[in-house]
Amino acid sequence: MATDLNVPVLVGVVPLLYVQSFIVEEGYRTVAVAGSRFTQLVTPTQKTITIEALLPDEWRIARPFLEALALTSRGLASATAPLLALAGIPVISKTSVHLDMQITSLTFTQKTNPKDTLTTTIKLAHVPRSMESTALGLGADVALAVAGPLLPL
Repeated sequence: MATDLNVPVLVGVVPLLYVQSFIVEEGYRTVAVAGSRFTQLVTPTQKTITIEALLPDEWRIARPFLEALALTSRGLASATAPLLALAGIPVISKTSVHLDMQITSLTFTQKTNPKDTLTTTIKLAHVPRSMESTALGLGADVALAVAGPLLPL
């Protein structure tokens, strides 16, 4: 098989072992400083993550679990809505920790070669639930950024 196993990315409880790309986009809103020609960065804009991964062979079983995380079923959405009010989906990789994420787009692509592999593209947006979870996520992300290069993975 042409897929290479790499360091897993966890999306909630779903491990993605064949990640092809992991993109985090962050930015800041700018405002003009009153009475001058300068602008200032004031608040972060929405953080988004885009993950492209392969689901080969038996790993295609991850599809319904990813769909459940994305709440594509009305019954599942109503059953899990109280939980999502408390915490979003954690996304954990070797280089970063992002808490309170929500899947905004989920795509599965089946190609003819290889037939037994799905390609998935997952887009997530940061949907903060509380200041505490935001601070916890930031602390975990900083700790991993410092320790990540030292990990033997």
